[in-house]
Parts: sequence; structure tokens; C-alpha cells
Amino acid sequence: MSASIEARESRPRPLFRHPIPRVRSRYRCKLPIIDPVPEDHLELHCMEIWGGVEPADQSISTPGLDLWVYSQPFEGDLEGGDVHYLSLCGGGLITRLVVADVSGHGSSVAEFSRSLRSMVRKAINHKSQDRFVEELNRRFSEMAKLRRFATALVMTYLASTDRVAICNAGHPSPLLYRARDRAWTLATELAVPPVDELSDLPLGLDEDTLYRSAEYALGPGDKLVMYTDALSEAADAEGRMLGQDGLLELARGLKFEGAQPAQWGDRLLAAVAQHRQDKAPDDDVTLVVLHHNATPQRRAGLAEKLDVYAKFFGIKDY
Repeated sequence: MSASIEARESRPRPLFRHPIPRVRSRYRCKLPIIDPVPEDHLELHCMEIWGGVEPADQSISTPGLDLWVYSQPFEGDLEGGDVHYLSLCGGGLITRLVVADVSGHGSSVAEFSRSLRSMVRKAINHKSQDRFVEELNRRFSEMAKLRRFATALVMTYLASTDRVAICNAGHPSPLLYRARDRAWTLATELAVPPVDELSDLPLGLDEDTLYRSAEYALGPGDKLVMYTDALSEAADAEGRMLGQDGLLELARGLKFEGAQPAQWGDRLLAAVAQHRQDKAPDDDVTLVVLHHNATPQRRAGLAEKLDVYAKFFGIKDY
């Protein structure tokens, strides 16, 4: 499905150019769905933003990264409480991904999604994500009167250094695969040192919360898997939840070599569905599989450069 990257802030429009296709519910599958490289693969260009609250089943690439984003709102709704945005800076060096799980549904989530997109746009050329996360928490704190909160992951990848920074605001821990060691771990094992003050809480609970980022290098073939709690909280017939460790064990049992991110993501969703004994999930489902291809930065053509300048100087909205 194609996401609109031309949505104007002053005149809200759907984030998708074409009618939203029916997204298959992989949770209902008994066997993994293995697809070829998708024909609708999206290559994100400089100064572009993709995402929203709608269903998604999209393979995307940015300099150095191949990603698959899958998002299915609860009970097949057209909008859910999970929000995802991906952006690429004007120089093609900074890829930023935000995955948020907002409590509840409806107009308040749509409002947060619009606000989040505006903040992603404002910070699109900033290498550091620290101020972005602090502003994100302040904005969401304004919604605390509605008794809303959100967990979130913010990831920033620099193609020039092959380094990634991840800030976790009360969200389930990402899974990290090291290709050199052929080993899976929880990204929390790379956590930043503890501090004496409240830190890394879900968005909207405390406006003065300290947020920290864990930074590390990605090698060729390394992977990151980000998800919302519908996966880690998937329960079997006896009510036993997978948990983060259980999801990690499922990942360790799946073959990754040679598979596209979408193919491996399908396998993980099918394994979770098997744990649930194929019962439908009771929450929105979002899964992002990120593969570090370590390819050199591509050179932008003249048309793309002109498009970037037009957006940078405010001649063209994005």
C-alpha cells in the first residue's frame, strides 16, 4: 500500500494516495505466509515521511536499511491505536522510525497521530533525537486530561556511521539479531546506565521524565525487530503470555538467512498465532522488521535535489 508523502499540515488529507487494501490477518494463519519480494516496494526519498494509524503491509528501503512495516488495527478497523512513522532527511543520511501504542482509539489517537507527524517533520534533519523525544512527551502530556498515555520507540539511524540510537518510552524491548554471531538478544541488554531520577516512562505520565537513548553500531546483516504489546502479551489457552523472553525464543527458532524482512515477519506472526492457538488478537498489532544491508548511500538525482530544496525553503509542503 502506498503512503502519501504530500499531506499538507494546513489541510489534512488521508495519508494514503489510494484506497486502503484489505490487509490479511496473519494471526489467523496456521502456516507461515512466504511471499516473494513485494512488487509495491517503496523507496523513501529525501525529505519524505510515510506512515499513520491506518492498516499497513509495506516493504520500504532507505539508505542502508530494508524494512517491513505491518500494522493491523483491532477487529479490522480502518484506524487503530498503534501509530507508525518513517522519515528520511534531506541529505539521505538520517532515517527515523517512531512506533507508538496509544491507549484507546478514536479522535484522540488521530489527534496524536497528526501532532506526531508534525514533530517528525520538524525534526527530520536533526541527527540527535533527544529533543524530539522530550517534545513528544510534552505534547502527549497535554492529552493526560483525557486519561491517555502511550508507549513508544524512537529509532534514529545514521547511514554515514552505521550507528543506531533507540529511545524506549515504556515500550516492549526490541529484538536484536547480530549476523556475525548468529545470535538474538533483547535490546535492553544494551541499556544505558541507571540514573537516580524517573526515566523512560510511557509518554504522558510525567512531563519532566528523563529519556535516554542506547546507541550501538550495526554490522552487515544485523536486524532489529520492533513491535507492540499484542505480540508479547499473546496468551495461550491457559492464559500464559509469551512475554518478551518468549517472543525472543520464537525468533531464535525461525530461519532468517535469505529471507526478506516481510517473509521473516510473516513467520514470526504465524508462530505467535500458533501460540494463541489461532485465536484473533485482542488488540492492535504492529510489527517492524529492520534489516541492515550496509549498502553505500545512493546519490540523489537532479529532480530529487530540486524537490528537497523546494521542501526545505517552504515552496513545497511534505
